[in-house]
Amino acid sequence: MSATTIDRVRELNDSFRSSFVGGAVMLTDAVDALEPDAKRRLLEKVRDFDRFEDGNDPYREHDFGAVTFEGERYLFKLDYYDRACRFASPDPSNPAVTTRVLTIMHARDY
Repeated sequence: MSATTIDRVRELNDSFRSSFVGGAVMLTDAVDALEPDAKRRLLEKVRDFDRFEDGNDPYREHDFGAVTFEGERYLFKLDYYDRACRFASPDPSNPAVTTRVLTIMHARDY
């Protein structure tokens, strides 16, 4: 991908992750089993995450991260699908052809 395309993907990823608007958010069973207030606070940590670096963001897309919550490690991963969610997106920089899916999981689920 070109630098301009990567910039656009990163912008779309940050917007979606920080708002949960513009795609689908999936929770693994371990995350979904949290008490409602704990789940809300964990999701807030994911929305507020901004510590992207070479080790967790080698392609500069802001599509993966890890947070510590109540002494436990949780991960999030963004994937790009076509609008029908059947195949990979043909162009993750184009929201007209892409569905973003953010999966939030306990590290042991990975």
